[in-house]
Amino acid sequence: MIRAEQLTRRFGPVVAVNGVDLAIPKGEVFGLVGPDGAGKTTVLRLLTGLLDADRGRAVVAGFDVAKDPDAVRDRIGYMAQKFGLYGDLTVEENMDFYADLFGVEPGELEPLKVKLLAMTRMAPFRERPAAKLSGGMKQKLALMCTLLHKPEILLLDEPTNGVDPVSRRDFWVILEDLVRGGMTLLVTTAYLDEAERCHRVALMHNGRLIRMGTPAELKAAVPGECYEVTGEDLREIRARLAGLSGVMSVKPAGAALHVFLESGMAAPAVGGVWERIQPTLEDVFVSVIGAEAEHAA
Repeated sequence: MIRAEQLTRRFGPVVAVNGVDLAIPKGEVFGLVGPDGAGKTTVLRLLTGLLDADRGRAVVAGFDVAKDPDAVRDRIGYMAQKFGLYGDLTVEENMDFYADLFGVEPGELEPLKVKLLAMTRMAPFRERPAAKLSGGMKQKLALMCTLLHKPEILLLDEPTNGVDPVSRRDFWVILEDLVRGGMTLLVTTAYLDEAERCHRVALMHNGRLIRMGTPAELKAAVPGECYEVTGEDLREIRARLAGLSGVMSVKPAGAALHVFLESGMAAPAVGGVWERIQPTLEDVFVSVIGAEAEHAA
């Protein structure tokens, strides 16, 4: 459903997207993860035809983005970080406005609105002005407006950024229902727990895709063995670990430390309670970015 080949975009001297290759089949949830400035939003804009590529090619829903952008836009739903809702219009009025923009037939609109409002549990709020909605409700409204023309593919740019955890969970339940119905989803996210929900994840850094795979594959590829260390004085434990042979990295993880040791190495006697764990995606991301920084140096 989405294919990118050596997709590249520059802004002056800055290479925002550098030779990105993607192949996303129908019905997949694909997550694009990276720090601010990594190039995630630029990738989405290139795939939607909002930006032209300097080099490379993108094919979305079977159409070349550069040659037939209108056909692509008819088949995708794109939800930017700041979706253009109108605060003085009600939920229903916003939906009517976007339906008119998309050319939805009047006879199709009412049953479609009923379906979307029920799916998002927004029916009780259809007369509420958008400006008076909570952050999570605004995102649900933006999603409903994006779905009005029945797209085959959804491209969502950090759709739950700044939304409370309960609303984030509800939003993802809706997305997973859409995917079960055959939709393809490409989402950028700053939340690594959301990346865990994706079928595959790509880690992006300085405009390049530096790792790609299922969450399990990415975790398994991290070198060494991961331990979670708890104790009363983690600062002291971290200081004792510094410089020890075989200690690959030590990173804070909430109220604990995540320590990577070379394979086969026993836990050093530096205090604390040590438990062997599987690395999290956050561990993967920190490890990969750290390795990239060392390589660049």
